[in-house]
Amino acid sequence: MNKKEEDAIIQGQSMIMQHLQSFLIGVAIRCAIEKIVDIIHNRGVPLTLTHIAHEINSPTLNLDGLSRLMRFLVRKQILDEVHEPECNEPLYVLNYCSKWLKHDERNSLAAFTMWMTHPDSTSNFLGLKQSIIEGDTAIQKTYGVELWDFVSTNPQYNRIFNEGMACFTWSTMDAILSSYEFHGVKGTSVDIGGGIGTAINDIVTKYPHIKGINFDLPHIISDAPTYQGVTHVEGDMFKAIPPANSYLIKSVLHNWDIILNPRGDGVFDDACINFDIIMFMACNIGGRERTEDEWKAILEDAQFNSSKLSRFLRTYPLWKLTMIDASKRV
Repeated sequence: MNKKEEDAIIQGQSMIMQHLQSFLIGVAIRCAIEKIVDIIHNRGVPLTLTHIAHEINSPTLNLDGLSRLMRFLVRKQILDEVHEPECNEPLYVLNYCSKWLKHDERNSLAAFTMWMTHPDSTSNFLGLKQSIIEGDTAIQKTYGVELWDFVSTNPQYNRIFNEGMACFTWSTMDAILSSYEFHGVKGTSVDIGGGIGTAINDIVTKYPHIKGINFDLPHIISDAPTYQGVTHVEGDMFKAIPPANSYLIKSVLHNWDIILNPRGDGVFDDACINFDIIMFMACNIGGRERTEDEWKAILEDAQFNSSKLSRFLRTYPLWKLTMIDASKRV
């Protein structure tokens, strides 16, 4: 074996170890969200470990454990460490990654992260092999029911799920509304699978001539707040949907059969591949992320006119967004 092959083998071992331990990043980010990020943000200045420990204010705090967590977060580039001559300790500060983890911010992924890293969300991932070999979803293999049934019968998880979905919507709607014109939308518009109504409320707020309907399952609507100009309607889109002049379907169709670019090297292409596996494990009727050609084929099969596909990437919010305009053939 030559030196190049030896180096490649060692590199392969290192990659496997990193992948196996990657779950620790989600766990550490969850810890950071629950206390650390907001402490640093609220003080508005870089903080030492001593200051952070004081703000946590726990009589049983393990300072060594906190120090090692901070070192891990810095290593993973979730926090930055800075040094000042007059301070004997390193100082910790938020960076462009951790700024997405602040609570009570419109452009935040805190609630989405708390849902993704919740034990009830992660435990069903272990059913991936069974799902592939035996059929059904990973969540069915773990809990004996499908995702929407599990959510509907677990009020605490339902709340966490709804908050996570709303958080994800907040982080995309600014880009949608700044890049897409809704002036041509007339009459009533229904957001199908609209969660607690975040998206349709944002649209109606900017375009008050639109009458908004937020349509989703009863246990989702039960958590929805009241919005001016928006009516919440309970129902099942596979049985009937409210009549309207236009329909919005955002981050919904991938649940049942984001433009996917499997060989892409864009900033979010890896995340799309990750979501595709999540869709496979969680959604029981062909959930998946799709390529542009696959979306076009679906629209063609459903007898929609040629679609207009718009892409836009914003500094805020997080996603490389794609919108598809399509009208039903007459």
